[in-house]
Amino acid sequence: MARMDWEQFTSLENSRWQVDIHCVTRWSKFDTKWRGISLDTIIAHVGMGDVPAYLSAVSLDGYSTNIPTADLCGSRAMIATHYEDEPLTRHHGGPARLLVPHLYFWKSAKWVCELNFTDTEVQGFWETRGYHNYGNPFAEQRFDGE
Repeated sequence: MARMDWEQFTSLENSRWQVDIHCVTRWSKFDTKWRGISLDTIIAHVGMGDVPAYLSAVSLDGYSTNIPTADLCGSRAMIATHYEDEPLTRHHGGPARLLVPHLYFWKSAKWVCELNFTDTEVQGFWETRGYHNYGNPFAEQRFDGE
């Protein structure tokens, strides 16, 4: 188990991304600008050798979501701290939220406080309530069975 406080976390190398985001309620926002720490940087910093197959991201309010780690590595996900060059507001998940832009936005958990890597997939909040386990917006994977 590795732990970082806010100062340690924010001292890691920042990345800047311009990406499209997609909500399960059928809206998209194009060319959004984000800044934060890539999951690649976090994984390297904690010295994780073989990365387990899944991540469960947990939020301060108890919300969680599950994501295959293959969808996090290779500059595919970050813990975002800024949106459109401003610190994330509480309303938008600040001070830190997971950002996985190639999946539906419910996979980008707000107020993230814990990243649990595991070899066994554990469904998150919406997935246990009938949402699709993966959530690919381009395949319109909104609900279980789609």
